[in-house]
Amino acid sequence: MPLLITAEHGHWRRVEDRDGAGGWVHYTLLSGNRTVIVEKDMLDLRAKPNETAPVVANLELGVIANLVKCNETWCRLSADGYKGWVSREDLWGIANGENGN
Repeated sequence: MPLLITAEHGHWRRVEDRDGAGGWVHYTLLSGNRTVIVEKDMLDLRAKPNETAPVVANLELGVIANLVKCNETWCRLSADGYKGWVSREDLWGIANGENGN
């Protein structure tokens, strides 16, 4: 499940989920794999970071996808064997200014 880390203290991380619930978790209980939640139903997963690029797949609302990388407006995802690009604004789990790597 994607979580945002909002603070760190020693080996502890303050985390927050999509609904705003949070708490402190020991860092060993967190995965280094970055994931995001799709916030738009039937989101187009495109072959390239461009609105006119071919659609590779459609992602349903609530899908948890692996985050590969982001630029200012697009993120590359991997989900259920499909890889492609989606609009950054349609995802939860990436802080403003973060590149997702």
